[in-house]
Amino acid sequence: MNDITASFDISAAAAARVAEILADDPSAKALRVEVLAGGCSGLQYKFDLTDARTEEDLVLERDGATVFVDPVSLDFLAGAELDFKDSLMGAHFLVKNPNATASCGCGTSFSID
Repeated sequence: MNDITASFDISAAAAARVAEILADDPSAKALRVEVLAGGCSGLQYKFDLTDARTEEDLVLERDGATVFVDPVSLDFLAGAELDFKDSLMGAHFLVKNPNATASCGCGTSFSID
C-alpha cells in the first residue's frame, strides 16, 4: 500500500453501505467523495454516485465497495476515514478527519487552519 492509498480509508460500515447502494444502482460504479469550497465552516464534503473515473482519481476498494477521490480533495482528506452511521437521528456518511480544526453541527462542513 502506498502513502497516498494509506492516507484515506473506508470503514467496514461505510464499505457495506456503499456496496449496498451500488448493488441497487447498476449504472453507478462508485461513490465519489469530494471536498468543495462552501458550507458554514468554509469547506464541505460531497458524496455522489458516479460511473465516471478520471486517471488522477484514487480508487479505494473494500468488501465490494468502490470509492473515488480526486487529488485535490485527497489533500484535505489525508489520514481521514469515511464512515457510515445509522442511528435514531438518521443514517449518513461522515468523514473522520484529523485535519479538521472546526466543523459545523451537522458534520458536513469543516475548516482547516
